[in-house]
Amino acid sequence: MLANSPEQSQPAKKDVTMTSNAHAQVVQKQFGEQAAAYLSSAVHAQGTEFALLQAELAGHDTACVLDLGCGAGHVSFHVAPLVGEVVAYDLSQQMLDVVSAAATDRGLANIRTQHGAAERLPFADGEFGFVFSRYSAHHWSDVGQALREVRRVLKPGGVAAFIDVMSPGSPLLDTYLQTVEVLRDTSHVRDYSASEWLRFVSDAGLHTRSYSRQRLQLEYSSWVERMRTPQNLRVAIRELQQAMGAEVREYFEIGEDGTFSTDVLVLWAEKK
Repeated sequence: MLANSPEQSQPAKKDVTMTSNAHAQVVQKQFGEQAAAYLSSAVHAQGTEFALLQAELAGHDTACVLDLGCGAGHVSFHVAPLVGEVVAYDLSQQMLDVVSAAATDRGLANIRTQHGAAERLPFADGEFGFVFSRYSAHHWSDVGQALREVRRVLKPGGVAAFIDVMSPGSPLLDTYLQTVEVLRDTSHVRDYSASEWLRFVSDAGLHTRSYSRQRLQLEYSSWVERMRTPQNLRVAIRELQQAMGAEVREYFEIGEDGTFSTDVLVLWAEKK
């Protein structure tokens, strides 16, 4: 009876909301302070996936694109010349300020910025033909809710692309990956496996068109510098890298200097 009691369930809902709000504050602090570093980051400014996004937009020169969790705006900059409008959307206002300034410098007048969380999109139903999200979802408090919002704001037949660091799925490899991620960046929530992503997308009412795995090498020094990871946590990451068994070190291709490789998921979905 207690499990079904409204009086008992209400505090739990409040706790979830408080946790989500607290996490949002961590994200804004972490990324606001490093906004400029992400604009110049080679990892974020380069990638074969940009060509895939651009190819998807061929023939859609009047489309409106949502760059969800835009960070320093690299997706927006790559696709803006091909479409009518791009909305760069992020939880960090300082990131958005960087995007606005860079868009002006690059003469991209069709980029506008909007502040907010992925789980609560302040847009009308069916407002966008495309939603692209790159290296953002692992910071979201509720991926399922965010994907339901993506489906809501997509037009019928609209296309979404999600690009993010991917968990290998193996419990051992997953535990290691999540540990180094949160040591490096306290706003990290989770890198999801391909199977988890497929379930999230299906549950949100979207259709998975295709997905693939890429490999990304991360140079250790710039990886921790970009987040200004405290020295004691940098030491913990390096000690963990060196303490892990051969299976982990070989899978992530951990080098002597701490440089390593990780999996990246590129998933395409549609709203039927």
